[in-house]
Amino acid sequence: MPALNPPDRLLMGPGPSMVEPGVYEAMGKRIVSHVDPYFFEVVERINERLRLVFGTRNRFTMAISGTGTSGMETCLLNFVEPGEKLAVFANGYFCDRITDIACRNGANVVRLEKPWGEWFEDAEAAAFIARERPSVVAYVQAETSSGVFQDGRAICAAAHEAGAIVIADCVTSLGGMPVRVDETGIDAAFSCTQKCLSCPPGLAPITVNERAMEKLRARKDQVRSFYFDLKLLDDYYNQSHRFHHTAPVSMFYGLDAALEAVAAEGLEARFERHRANHLALVAGLEAMGLHLHVTDPSRRLWTLHTVRVPEGVDDAAVRRRLIAEHGIEIMGGFGPLAGKVFRIGLMGASSKRENVGRLLSALKQVL
Repeated sequence: MPALNPPDRLLMGPGPSMVEPGVYEAMGKRIVSHVDPYFFEVVERINERLRLVFGTRNRFTMAISGTGTSGMETCLLNFVEPGEKLAVFANGYFCDRITDIACRNGANVVRLEKPWGEWFEDAEAAAFIARERPSVVAYVQAETSSGVFQDGRAICAAAHEAGAIVIADCVTSLGGMPVRVDETGIDAAFSCTQKCLSCPPGLAPITVNERAMEKLRARKDQVRSFYFDLKLLDDYYNQSHRFHHTAPVSMFYGLDAALEAVAAEGLEARFERHRANHLALVAGLEAMGLHLHVTDPSRRLWTLHTVRVPEGVDDAAVRRRLIAEHGIEIMGGFGPLAGKVFRIGLMGASSKRENVGRLLSALKQVL
């Protein structure tokens, strides 16, 4: 068998992003078992650092074994009981995935829908929740399919007034933009490791406040998943340390190193780097005559950009040539945006000014 020799790529799509060098080094360290005291020391350090990145004081903050979708499924299976009403703010692919998972679990899903790339104003969000009176509300803070940022403060305020809890998808914002879980009023949030945290995929950071935990403790039936049962996971990671599953120890080493890189840079400095590089990319794209799909600059993600494909241009051909001739990966759209947008990521270690220049130069040549 030939030795592994992956191609040299500059990853500037919607994820994964480039990995911090210290993460690779950490993942090569010798492993201990998943019940070793040293492993739980690493877990506790990760949990404390995740609280800072999430912007929360929640005791229940940890990383779930699995990619970002496992965090989504964990939140939905634990906090939405079969037959309960879940209100979903639907304006992209991952809102649809929330809907799919919830429906598979027997939830009564109602949706407020907008075209991909649009957002929900405070008044319409509040009116939707007041009309539906759901038990749980879900929205995507950073929609990877469309590049739009959804401010959740009005959603959370209206949900709490109606007696509901709020689940937020922070997959493409955590570590690259302020998430502000506590300030926003989010009750349960989830993310991933392979985007703004610049770690390989495999873990899903999650944070849950006491309001949501009270709802979980009061539910009438068991969570319909052993693997994603938060009560069992809490007991394993934070209390008895009794075996629940074989946690991917090397991935925890990697996440620990990734969060160390965040701490060394400083969270505010990291946010400013992402913001500045976002603005530089937008300015360069506009100078080339290209336009972003999200029309309001204040609603654009700093981490993921949807760029309209010029008329007459084959987006797949552009992306193939960027890889073949320049070693740069970006992605196309899907769903209603298939063939209509390029998706360009500036996340974590990929968000560098020299990468912005390299991409703009290559894109100009290919177009």
